Amino acid sequence: MGRPPDAHSTLAPAGTTEVLGLIPDLVARTPWPYWALAVVTLAAGVFIALCLLCVCRRRRRRRRKEPGDKEAVGLGSARSTITPHLVQPDVDNLGSPGEPQQWGRLQLSLEYDCGSQEIRVCLKQAADLKATGTADPYARVSLSTQAGRWHETKVHRGVLCPVFDETCCFHVPQAELPEATLQVQLLDFKRFSGHEPLGALSLPLGAMDLQHVLERWYQLGPPGSAETEPLGELCVSLRYVPGAGRLSVVVLEARGLRSGLTELYVKVQLMLDQRKWKKRRTSARKGSASPYFNEAFTFPLPVGEVQSVDLVLAVWARGPQLRAEPVGKVLLGAHASGQPLQHWADVLAHARRPVAQWHRLRPAGEVDRVLALRPRRRLPLPHS
Repeated sequence: MGRPPDAHSTLAPAGTTEVLGLIPDLVARTPWPYWALAVVTLAAGVFIALCLLCVCRRRRRRRRKEPGDKEAVGLGSARSTITPHLVQPDVDNLGSPGEPQQWGRLQLSLEYDCGSQEIRVCLKQAADLKATGTADPYARVSLSTQAGRWHETKVHRGVLCPVFDETCCFHVPQAELPEATLQVQLLDFKRFSGHEPLGALSLPLGAMDLQHVLERWYQLGPPGSAETEPLGELCVSLRYVPGAGRLSVVVLEARGLRSGLTELYVKVQLMLDQRKWKKRRTSARKGSASPYFNEAFTFPLPVGEVQSVDLVLAVWARGPQLRAEPVGKVLLGAHASGQPLQHWADVLAHARRPVAQWHRLRPAGEVDRVLALRPRRRLPLPHS
């Protein structure tokens, strides 16, 4: 028979005694000590607390995003109040051709020597030039008081921020300084077509203090609408064979010559150490602004003398007075500058391959001054 319940004990609900006895039984059956169970319980509590903290942070982030979503909806409701010129600006307001920033910048320095009465122009570099894609820029420096005389820098291939680092000098008396203007043109070199202008700069020397060296950046202005070519151009093909020591010169054609000229021909002179060495000439052509020659000449040129040689091509014609006079000259070789020097360098770098290029005709006197040539004087005939 079972034991009767104690009178002083209270009756517990069904199943309660089983739950209360389960925990002591689990603790008693666990082989771990009590301190290990305490550590496990504490770790579980920390883990649960971290999970709750992460859930709270996610809810806060969602609440913060709710006002932004409401603003986006609000912008859609206000779309009708936006005027069209705010969404799509007027093309005329994007920039005009006269803005300085559109054409880039040029860094140069000026120095005037009172003793020699020369102004020294040092072209440093250009930046932010505007061109479609890449460009082959070079600079041309001239003075307004010296027509037909200029200096061209080396052509820089495939850059819009060329570093020139070239210096040129112009003889300017002090009395002409107030009326002189320094003109710098930046051009994109094109081998078989007209060179495209990239920008221009004009500096009145009379308004500048030339007692000290002036070096600064200048904003380039818009280039001219077209390049003036008063003397014309000449197309020449060159080919050098180092093994045979032979230079081939092909005079192809000319263009842009002034009208009224008859019996046009080209003189080809090979000069060594600024002295006339070899010379040839083409046959004469009838008066035309674009005569076609296509005549080839071969000159012996050893490899050891390449660095001391100059090639001069002069276009001659008879004017209205039926007197032969030089129309213009092209200088290539050791004393050349700008694109003629680049052409000469390309010929030497690509041996055995012909390289053709158009060249601008320069005044004959200017080329002679570069080569330090003296004009021939006619000796008086003896009296009979």
